[in-house]
Amino acid sequence: QVQLVESGGGLVQPGGSLRLTCAASGFTQDYHAIAWFRQAPGKEREGVSCISSSDGRTDYADSVKGRFTITRDNANNTVYLQMNNLKPEDTAIYYCAAEESISTTTVHALCFMFRGFYSWGQGTQVTVSS
Repeated sequence: QVQLVESGGGLVQPGGSLRLTCAASGFTQDYHAIAWFRQAPGKEREGVSCISSSDGRTDYADSVKGRFTITRDNANNTVYLQMNNLKPEDTAIYYCAAEESISTTTVHALCFMFRGFYSWGQGTQVTVSS
């Protein structure tokens, strides 16, 4: 069973930075995708960024391109989300999600569509406010 633990949320002023960490364990398949989602009050959950374990391919929501960077440490099954130039509209609970597969094509599709993730972390609050 895949387990995910997020950390790194907090309160930051507009224009500031935060780094979120997702520590994953329990993978049994050859490949996996790890993604960050977020959900703001009164809004639907949305995919923010995703990374594939097979080749490091990344995907980003248009709203965060150029500001957020996802990276991975495969040796420790840890994924990081560096968030720069944060805006008040980035305020949300951020969730780490993961799904594994024997196929790299499937993993890429998971990231591209931000769908099909069945393992989730508990979430970490990010608040951007002056």
